[in-house]
Parts: sequence; C-alpha cells; structure tokens
Amino acid sequence: MKLAPLQWCNWPYYKQLMRTDKPIGTFLLLWPTLWALWLAGADWPPIDLVAIFTAGVFVMRSAGCVINDFADRKVDGAVARTKGRPLAAGKVVAGEALSLFALLIVIAFALVLLLNWQTILFSFAALALAACYPFMKRYTHFPQVVLGAAFSWAIPMAYMATIETLPLQAWLIFIANILWTVAYDTLYAMVDRDDDVKVGIKSTAILFGRYDLLIVSILYVLFVAILAYIGVSTAAFWPYWLGLGTASLLLIKQVFHCRTRDKEACFKAFLNNHYVGMVIFFGLAISLL
Repeated sequence: MKLAPLQWCNWPYYKQLMRTDKPIGTFLLLWPTLWALWLAGADWPPIDLVAIFTAGVFVMRSAGCVINDFADRKVDGAVARTKGRPLAAGKVVAGEALSLFALLIVIAFALVLLLNWQTILFSFAALALAACYPFMKRYTHFPQVVLGAAFSWAIPMAYMATIETLPLQAWLIFIANILWTVAYDTLYAMVDRDDDVKVGIKSTAILFGRYDLLIVSILYVLFVAILAYIGVSTAAFWPYWLGLGTASLLLIKQVFHCRTRDKEACFKAFLNNHYVGMVIFFGLAISLL
C-alpha cells in the first residue's frame, strides 16, 4: 500500500478519521497519564511535562483512530455504527490515511524528543502497540487487552520522564488501567456485538457472552482495589478517597444501567468512564496539595 498526498479539501474527512469531534478516547487516554504524572513525583508535576504529555495523548490517540479505520476499511461498511466513516464511505483513499498516520507519528516523535532518552526508548513500544492493536481483532478475542496496554503505556513513560525509574507503583497503575480499559471497551464492543459476529470481528464482548457484565464487574472491582491500595500505600488524604468513592459509584451505576444489554445504555456507560477518570484525577491532585 502506497502513501498518497494529503489533500487540503479533504481535511474535514481527515478530522473525522482523527475523531476530533469525538474526544472521549482522548480523555480516556489522558486521565491515567495525568494520574501517573502526579503520582510519580508525589507532587504537582512541571508544567512543561504536562503540556508535552497532553499534546502527545491527543496526537497518538488521533493516530490510533486513523490506523484503526485503515485496518477496518473493508468491514466498517457492514457495521451500522461505522458505515459512515470516511474510508468506508469512499471519501478518502487508504493511501491518504497512511500518510496522515505517518504525519501524526512524526509529530508525536518530535514531542517525545523533548524528554529524556529513557522515555524516548519507551516511545517505540507505544508506537508498536498503537499500530498493531487495530489488527488484533482479526486474530484474538482479546483486542481489548492490547488496547489496554496501548492506553496504559503512557504511564511508565510518565514515570520515566519524571523520576527516571519504574517503581512498583507505576506497574500497579499500569495493570489497573488495563483492567479498566478492558472493562469499558467490552461495554463499547457490546454495542457492535451482533454486527461483529457477522463480519468475523473478535472481541471480549463476544468471548464473555452472557457473562459479560459479571466479568466487567469483576474487572471494575479489581481496578478500584488496586487504586485503593495505592491510596493506602501513599497515605493519600481524604480528597483522593472521595474521588475514588465517587468513581466506584459511577462504575456501579454503569453496570446497573447495562443490565438489559441495551445498546444505547452500553454506549452511554462507556462514555461515562470519562467522568470516572476525571474524578479520580481531581481527587488525587487535590490530595497532593
């Protein structure tokens, strides 16, 4: 597949490929990154690090969306939710998507060059995870685990950029975020489950079957338990616990509203995880004051 020149007249479609109109993925990637930046130094991090990582989150999430649509260009047309995407609808060609992906990766690498050499090395793993995730749904029922790793890799990068080492705490947050990602992306996959079965796309929603909400609930419990352990081990103050408690109530509400497996309810529950990440962050940030 050859790269194709980017066309100025197609920028509205490129923005759709990058999901700039749907920032939920950016937020779900951003909040755990901010958790890590604040926890790594046990204090408010330098503003330049926050700016670099925030920009990097936006660029890498955009790149991930572009390569995802490239990978799914031949099946998106058969799925009700995705048939209007630019590649599936023929608004842009595959070569343009690859060129846009390459441009975004160059921008992301330019950002990471502003950090220390350890973080630069870690960035190659981030690129590999972002690039391979969209293709995993053809070979395994656990693409959500690969997505979780991709969405979590900014956590060790944040620790490396801040303190140049990876303590146990970094890996605990990494694991917790994978559990959380698998859970909420399973809810997301439940929206497309019927169409995915028809076109041969694999997911945890299909694998878990009638045990989907039970497993999602277990993953949420483990996620909260790890964050609670981190709160205890760092002697976090009451705002952290208020944030984590609020997040727990939101997670319980999600599972309750999805009990009928209604597609709209599952999608709304997925979107609600933005607030889960947000209240945990603000609780953590205020606690560190």
